[in-house]
Formats: sequence, C-alpha cells, structure tokens
Amino acid sequence: MFWHAKNGCVTIGDTKMHYASFGQGSKVLIVLPGLSDGLTTVKGKALLLAKPFARFLKEYTVYMFSRKNEMPEGYSIREMAADQAKALKVLGIKKVSVMGVSQGGMIAQYIAIDYPELVEKLVIAVSAPRVNEMIQSNVSGWMKMAQQGDHRSLMIDTTEKGYSEKYLKKCRRLYPMLGMVGKPRTYDRFFRNAEAILAFDAYEELHKILCPTYIIGGAEDKTVGVNASYELKENIKQSEIHIYPGLGHAAYEEAKDFYERVYEFLR
Repeated sequence: MFWHAKNGCVTIGDTKMHYASFGQGSKVLIVLPGLSDGLTTVKGKALLLAKPFARFLKEYTVYMFSRKNEMPEGYSIREMAADQAKALKVLGIKKVSVMGVSQGGMIAQYIAIDYPELVEKLVIAVSAPRVNEMIQSNVSGWMKMAQQGDHRSLMIDTTEKGYSEKYLKKCRRLYPMLGMVGKPRTYDRFFRNAEAILAFDAYEELHKILCPTYIIGGAEDKTVGVNASYELKENIKQSEIHIYPGLGHAAYEEAKDFYERVYEFLR
C-alpha cells in the first residue's frame, strides 16, 4: 500500500481509540494532534495524513492517534496520557518517540512524566505547560461559539489565531465557505477536549521529564503564546528550543523545514 498506510483502532475499556499509521521502520513515532481532534478524528485518514512524514517512513513507523471515542465528563489530560499508554501496550509497542502538537503536546508531557520508560525522545510543538490567560480566553471563546452552534465563527477565529498574516491574506477569501463543511453532529467531543485543556497544569512536574526534548514554537503564536514555549524550555532539563520568527500556532503547517527539524532531532 502507498506509504504502507493503514487505519486501525484499539480497544480502551468500553470504547475504541482510532489511529492512522504509515511507514515500515523499526523505530516508532507517536503523533498526538491538538484540539481539532475534538471536531474530527484521524479515522480513515491514513493516506491523507502521511505526506508530511515521507522523510521518516524508511526508519520509522508513525502512528497518529485520536483521543478515545467516548470520553467521560471531567476526562483530564493526564487520563488521556494514561489511555495513550494503554493503547501502546495493546499494540505491543514498548519504546517510542512522541510528538505532541498543541493539546497533543500537553498529553505528551504527561506521557513523559508518568511513563518515562516508554519515551525515548519528546517533541512538544506550539504547546504549553499550563493554562495561561491567552489559552483561557481562546478556549473559553471557542466553547461559547460551539455552544451557540456558530461553526463558521469557530473556524474563522481558530484560523485567525493560528496562521501568519501572510497566509491569512491568501485564505480569507474562503471564509464564507468555512461554516458550510466540517460541522460535527454534536460538539460533545470538542467540549470534553476543551474542558481538559482549561484544567491542565503540568508546570510543577516538568522536572520529571528526563528524556531529550525538542520544543518548537511560533514567535507570533496567538493561541498559546510564545512565552509558553520558553516556560517549557526553562523547566525541562534536557531540552532545546526553536522559535519560528513571523509564524504562529500553525508553524507546523507553515514552516517548510518543520518536519525536517523534527527528523534531525529524533535521529
């Protein structure tokens, strides 16, 4: 199959957790997406998601995981990390590198803190060690839009808060169509993920992350703020940092060398 891509799921308790995998390398890279996973999962998207990882696929088997299908009320970031560790056990995976983006980076922190024996290397992209005022304001605002069923405003605001001005100038003409596609049947999954973010705080435990860690941020991040990346750097011992000037929360999409940087760090 092209890129050796496949779609799969594991059973976690009384529900399922979907993943997309690609590559055939002996090393394993786990990728955890952000809050967008609350709107649409990776189910059935292996071929679509594989392309940015083309450089990895001879040496690595890459797994991109969604959160589990049914999330209980009060489901925390730490519990998400615990379920991720369970999923790896089900798949027989004993050692991984982990890359978490945004909310995925929060989950990745707790995987490294609570399951250090699992994690060889850690990449935390456009994320934070705890909720700050910017995160609180943004996530609360998005929850309000979702509660009102205003999908168009939700999509526009997350886009405006994510991308550089140069990118936005090209895509604003598409805004009238943003609310017409991708609206979920229910926002319950989005709310569970958003509520978990608002309760997140791993700051005092960052010293427990002992594996080599690469922190990537955007200087113009309007979603979590660039200071969040520096907080991570200051408190994780074996860490290095790269901040993209002129880019924001979607640096992982806009920066042409993002995946090459991750690849070189993991090597």
